[in-house]
Amino acid sequence: MRTYRYFLLLFWVGQPYPTFSSPLSKRTSGFPAKKRALELSGNSKNELNRSKRSWMWNQFFLLEEYTGSDYQYVGKLHSDQDRGDGSLKYILSGDGAGDLFIINENTGDIQATKRLDREEKPVYILRAQAINRRTGRPVEPESEFIIKIHDINDNEPIFTKDVYTATVPEMSDVGTFVVQVTATDADDPTYGNSAKVVYSILQGQPYFSVESETGIIKTALLNMDRENREQYQVVIQAKDMGGQMGGLSGTTTVNITLTDVNDNPPRFPQSTYQFKTPESSPPGTPIGRIKASDADMGENAEIEYSITEGEGLDMFDVVTDQETQEGVITVKKLLDFEKKKVYTLKVEASNPHVEPRFLYLGPFKDAATVRIMVEDVDEPPVFSKLAYILQIREDAQINTTIGSVTAQDPDAARNPVKYSVDRHTDMDRIFNIDSGNGSIFTSKLLDRETLLWHNITVIATEINNPKQSSRVPLYIKVLDVNDNAPEFAEFYETFVCEKAKADQLIQTLRAIDKDDPYSGHQFSFSLAPEAASGSNFTIQDNKDNTAGILTRKNGYNRHEMSTYLLPVVISDNDYPVQSSTGTVTVRVCACDHHGNMQSCHAEALVHPTGLSTGALIAILLCIVTLLVTVVLFAALRRQRKKEPLIISKEDIRDNIVSYNDEGGGEEDTQAFDIGTLRNPEAIEDSKLRRDIVPEALFVPRRTPAARDNTDVRDFINQRLKENDTDPTAPPYDSLATYAYEGTGSVADSLSSLESVTTDGDQDYDYLSDWGPRFKKLADMYGGVDSDKDS
Repeated sequence: MRTYRYFLLLFWVGQPYPTFSSPLSKRTSGFPAKKRALELSGNSKNELNRSKRSWMWNQFFLLEEYTGSDYQYVGKLHSDQDRGDGSLKYILSGDGAGDLFIINENTGDIQATKRLDREEKPVYILRAQAINRRTGRPVEPESEFIIKIHDINDNEPIFTKDVYTATVPEMSDVGTFVVQVTATDADDPTYGNSAKVVYSILQGQPYFSVESETGIIKTALLNMDRENREQYQVVIQAKDMGGQMGGLSGTTTVNITLTDVNDNPPRFPQSTYQFKTPESSPPGTPIGRIKASDADMGENAEIEYSITEGEGLDMFDVVTDQETQEGVITVKKLLDFEKKKVYTLKVEASNPHVEPRFLYLGPFKDAATVRIMVEDVDEPPVFSKLAYILQIREDAQINTTIGSVTAQDPDAARNPVKYSVDRHTDMDRIFNIDSGNGSIFTSKLLDRETLLWHNITVIATEINNPKQSSRVPLYIKVLDVNDNAPEFAEFYETFVCEKAKADQLIQTLRAIDKDDPYSGHQFSFSLAPEAASGSNFTIQDNKDNTAGILTRKNGYNRHEMSTYLLPVVISDNDYPVQSSTGTVTVRVCACDHHGNMQSCHAEALVHPTGLSTGALIAILLCIVTLLVTVVLFAALRRQRKKEPLIISKEDIRDNIVSYNDEGGGEEDTQAFDIGTLRNPEAIEDSKLRRDIVPEALFVPRRTPAARDNTDVRDFINQRLKENDTDPTAPPYDSLATYAYEGTGSVADSLSSLESVTTDGDQDYDYLSDWGPRFKKLADMYGGVDSDKDS
């Protein structure tokens, strides 16, 4: 093929086609006095050639992809001013001049120095000019000409995609569109057949075909079944030159997938299924699973299951598991082995999505038979009723039979049953039951007014298997018996005005009865026989379970009789008749002209001082206020007595006195008289604490005088022991200092501790004469009397 191409190129270039040269047009401008012409020729001849009318007069043609070893000859520029003496010079400018195209400046011959590719640049526009070599002036005006690259078939068709992917439904008719492929050729489509592409199928027959001019792929085989084969690979070729020999070609691959359609009905792998379930299975319990197979996929493989007929149509149900597409058979109602042991069902599987064009293949459903065997289990006894309601009169005697309950073992064995009462529902053991026949009787007396309904639970248990038991509620209603007498609805205490008139209503009476007769209450009111003859009041029965108390005379005197006790008899109308007597207290009171009570003799008895309630409350408040005042005053006095005699600007804590002064003196808490260490015989019985005013709460303990030779350590230990047991001693956080200088010391003590041995109060005025060092001490002790007096 390559040798043939070169031959064509050489043949084409070597032929003296007039198409490769066309004369320049005769110009009338620039040099009008003299005829001048610039000749462009495709050969070396100087004569003018007439060009065909279809050619462009100023256009060269050049083949692309020239493979010769020499430069490719393009054409020749020639001016009629050229006399052949070398005085003229030809110049070429424009696209590729001097690089791609060169010109012989003496002869005007143009050559191409490189191989040209039409697909890169199909046309080159250049300008030619002849100038005088000596003067450099143009002898001809500049002319423009075109070099057009002639196309050769050097590009093969290329598909827009390396691999195409397409789908088509299975069972499609012949000629169903699948996909369209497209190939492009870079050669010139306007010149020859180099870019004319023809499509053909290399692989994929006889299933698919391709249109040669459009590249449309269609189905070519009828009833392609996805279940047999789903994937197909088709190879398409595109060839230029109209598919003729010598043309270039390219290929692409098309992967075609058959999509599913519902062309397969569901089918059960077996015609009969068998399952077992115990009779105790509650509704909703799954029994087993069945599955019909469908060769389709997706929604075309979805299956719906239903029970179409059979003995257990109302006892069982079937639902579809959407994940596994299985039919789950479940219990719909409670089963009973003793009633029916085997059920036969017909279950149908069908596709919910059906394509009408495939109905000719047959019905898209299938059926199978399912046999379900019920297994016997040991069941608890079953009562004849879900609940029992019994009645009994409240006056029934103990051991009175109310009724009975019945329970049986539903199993074929018919095991005997015993009965009992759940004592959690009858804590007071009012009822009992015969364990053999289930008779209910009373164990205690009943009272309807205490409890109207008794709700108990009866248990039936198999004797051979105590684990099998059942319960039933038993509601016992206590019927009413007229065993309660009527009585006043409330305690009645009324009054009558002294100026009351006869037959005046002073009180309305109402009664209640704990009983509940069937026809309702009918009460009657009357005065007791012992008070009916001489009573100052009468009873008027209103016949509506109320009565009124009326005055029997004009005027009453509270000073003669302040209170009347009126006995009233209340009776019911039931059998046996029950009655009771209630007393109404009537007080005689002074009233205003409107009949409002002002005062009664009974109030004088309650308040003998004649004071009103408000006055008594005011007196009590005054007394309480006085008591509070006295208590507060006593508390303040007591607190004032306990103020320390030593007053200082510094705070006093734990009975430690800080003098905060340079000067003599000893740190002295006055808790103990340290002077007794020097003179043990100076101990006095009346020694008290000096920091607070003494209180006569405890009698100071008398301590025996120490001997002259008492050791100081023994003395201190004795005082510590006494201090621990003495209730008048200072607190535990007090500091007791025992300073002992020894006997015979020449130093005089500045302490005032020894002053406690004297009976009278010590005078500290002399401290003021001791100078500024003792000023603070003088201020502390010198103002005691004044503080105490204040």
